[in-house]
Amino acid sequence: MKKITVLDLLQLDLKENEALNLKCIAGRAGLVRELKVPEINRPGLELSGFYENFAFQRIQIFGRGETAYLWKLEREGKKDTLEMFFGSEVPCCVFTHQQQPTGHLLALAESSGCPVLQTDLSSSEFTTRVIRVLSNIFAPKSSVHAVLVEVFGIGVLLMGDSGVGKSEAALALVERNHRLVADDLVEIRRIGGNILMGTGTGVSSHHMEIRGLGIINITHLFGVGAIRDKKQIQVAVKLEEWDPAKSYDRIGAEENFIDILGVQVPHLVIPVKPGRNIPILIETAAMNERLKKMGYYSAKEFSRNVMNRLETESARAIFLNET
Repeated sequence: MKKITVLDLLQLDLKENEALNLKCIAGRAGLVRELKVPEINRPGLELSGFYENFAFQRIQIFGRGETAYLWKLEREGKKDTLEMFFGSEVPCCVFTHQQQPTGHLLALAESSGCPVLQTDLSSSEFTTRVIRVLSNIFAPKSSVHAVLVEVFGIGVLLMGDSGVGKSEAALALVERNHRLVADDLVEIRRIGGNILMGTGTGVSSHHMEIRGLGIINITHLFGVGAIRDKKQIQVAVKLEEWDPAKSYDRIGAEENFIDILGVQVPHLVIPVKPGRNIPILIETAAMNERLKKMGYYSAKEFSRNVMNRLETESARAIFLNET
């Protein structure tokens, strides 16, 4: 699990609907505090003095209600509850709606070294964004040597031994107006329990290594429409050299799966040999996967039709024999 501090959260390069718009207004000495769980807490009960089961290890969010109650405590001179609050080592406090905390809270935050952050986002919007961001950071992850492409909206993970032609197949798919996510090294995160999200890594993202050509930049060659930053992995395709002694699936009535980070992903094996158009086969596999998600299974439908035909012919033969 990745270690992340409050300072890391402030420095995340998040854009558009993921931006947290945070700034530190007090307790800068505590910016090195570590965030240990991807969860938040609204400390309404704690401010009223109830500290049993206090989730102090979470980010503490102060909305309009909590802030109004803080100012009420300030006016009444009640300081015990806040002192108990900062007695626990909370990672940080976040005031939404760009609200201003009380002077007593700021003083306690400074003395205890607890960062106080401020955002102009509403409480609900900030909560949605920060949980999404932290879930991605804390998500189980692994890296695999593969190629990830988007084909007809389906995330296809191309796997296989080095030199089998994964990058060449992906390049042909990009030329056919599909999109590249990552080549050679794909970082996979499991988010939302059972969703596998694949991305590229570092400066090599959106570049491809083609033997005989070297490193090529897909963005510069084919434009920004030929790339994606991330994509859900929905089917895994293994490319392997054709083995005449091996029996390959010719009907597809039985589905095979591969386990990736505890998630079962549909898995296909496509043998490679001269004369086989691998990009078209991958396109067909992606379209077939889309049909399956719509509830139509071509192989099962074919098997059902064959069985119906056989049963019909058998019944006809029995009828004729009896006649």
